[in-house]
Amino acid sequence: MEHSNIFDVIILGGGHAGVEAAWAAHQFNLRVAIVTMPGVGLASAPCNPAVGGVGKGQVVREIDALGGIMGKLADLAGIQYRILNESKGFAVQSTRVQIDKEKYSYFAEKIIGQSSIRVVRDRVNRVSKVANGYECKGGKEVLIGKNLVVTTGTFLNGRLHTGPEVKSGGRVEKENSPGLGDLFEEVSTLKKRFKTGTPPRIKRHSINFSAMEAQPSDPEALNFHYAHDCHARNLDQVDCYLTRTNEKTLGIIRDNKESSPIFNGQIQGVGPRYCPSIEDKAFRYEDRNVHHVFVEPEGLDIDSFYPNGISTSLPRDIQKEFLRTIDGLEDAEIDVYGYAVEYDVVDTLQLGRTLEHHSFPGLFFAGQVCGTSGYEEAAGQGLVAGLNAALKALERAPFILSRDVSYIGVMVEDLVSNERDEPYRLFTARSENRLYIREDNSIERLAPYRETLGLDLPVDRSNQKFIQQVAFIEKICDETHFLPNLANKKLFREVGAGSLNEKTNLSEVLKRSQLNPVDTLKKFLSESGISVDERVVRTVAISIKYRGYIIREKFENQSLNRLENKELDWKALLENSNLSFECKQRITKIKPETFGQLKRIEGIRPATLAFVASTL
Repeated sequence: MEHSNIFDVIILGGGHAGVEAAWAAHQFNLRVAIVTMPGVGLASAPCNPAVGGVGKGQVVREIDALGGIMGKLADLAGIQYRILNESKGFAVQSTRVQIDKEKYSYFAEKIIGQSSIRVVRDRVNRVSKVANGYECKGGKEVLIGKNLVVTTGTFLNGRLHTGPEVKSGGRVEKENSPGLGDLFEEVSTLKKRFKTGTPPRIKRHSINFSAMEAQPSDPEALNFHYAHDCHARNLDQVDCYLTRTNEKTLGIIRDNKESSPIFNGQIQGVGPRYCPSIEDKAFRYEDRNVHHVFVEPEGLDIDSFYPNGISTSLPRDIQKEFLRTIDGLEDAEIDVYGYAVEYDVVDTLQLGRTLEHHSFPGLFFAGQVCGTSGYEEAAGQGLVAGLNAALKALERAPFILSRDVSYIGVMVEDLVSNERDEPYRLFTARSENRLYIREDNSIERLAPYRETLGLDLPVDRSNQKFIQQVAFIEKICDETHFLPNLANKKLFREVGAGSLNEKTNLSEVLKRSQLNPVDTLKKFLSESGISVDERVVRTVAISIKYRGYIIREKFENQSLNRLENKELDWKALLENSNLSFECKQRITKIKPETFGQLKRIEGIRPATLAFVASTL
């Protein structure tokens, strides 16, 4: 008879990484437990109440294609949908869903509660290596996990800062966890602690929405979860709002620099470069006073709004003062003041691509404890760690995603290949293969990986159906030819496909630069009486549109590998307007002498490498 306190996989932490890890592991009919702090709901959203975004929407769809639940939860709790980068190419377009944060956690609790996963509400104070795994000691009971996934977020030795106020905690009004050194004596952390922050929450009745630009939900945005209807919404849809800072706003912040824990030495942690606080913006961009502020509801029945873009740890009175200089927030009342949180981060150079620690078999890490920022990055890591913890328990081969076919693979390889000097954020420019790694083809890209798991669940059957339909429509596109007769010329005029002067197949029509390939394919299929899922049409149309570019991109990436020893003038690169400010900062610090050295600098974008390679 098996002991009730012994599990195949234990997950420490019930955030987005923890929930995804537990869900992934439980699919193998293993004994799985998730240990979460009392009073903290599963998959809670303590910061920005949204899922998706540039680079992140792709990750959510990858998680969904691999059997995860973030996309499903986002759809169930979504209250506003947007397509970001809609004016740009299809490869970088991303879905973003504003969520009702209470309902998101409610649905996570419900889905996990209906599964075989055991949820333990306890605070773990000590983890020890024992003969049969890892022993977790807390206030209620002792649990033993043959494999352990640590997803403790910002709770490890967390400290909260609001002006001169400093408190222990993983987030506002929540206890922290012991430092990583206390939990695991022999697991090393980075010498630097990391920092993240959040803006003040504003009471609904005190906001003048008429002074802001309303941003309605986009009915054309596709749901994340493939089994959901494309456009059906589970909850009522609401507006978000756009306003902006101004000279007076930034003036108050600059006048109070010494009151900022970021600048007066109170905070030692390193914050995220790509999601800076309003204090960072004030002094990093001293010639700019206008910054977007997206005023976003935290839920349908929640009184508070989240002013995205003004994260701060300034003292309370200064927060209120600068907030009231912003259009629409002149009478703003603060529900929860903004704060920064410092926390311990594991040294990810000690982890492999399965996110297992090199020195401690069966010990995995995922989420913000790995030095990332964002719910989506955390969930993607949780999926990888949870799958590999389960496979290890079953003594099966590991699950490793290639960076060539997934943003999750890009992220994991980046994390384990470079020491973190700042919180990691995923965006499309980090991928060498971003024309191929898109939202629309996530299922097609990742189906071979899902097949290696050998599971027969609804997600696997849905994926297979999707792939069959894609192949069917692609064949139609490649094999359908139009002769330049009167009937076909009339058809081309009716669907707005342009001229027809010679024999042309449908695939070539979709590549025409002046056409939207998705809309065009929809029209042709409709004229032919063919009805398939809108997502299938989108995948086929965009894949055909990018065929030539993808082949060329693949060739260019192969060419990059032949340039390792080419010498370069790093000073000349600093004068080039094609390189981003962030890349120039990295080049200045490392001073690379060869292309190979440049290529290995963490943070140098693939687009920069492609440009430099073209000059050698």
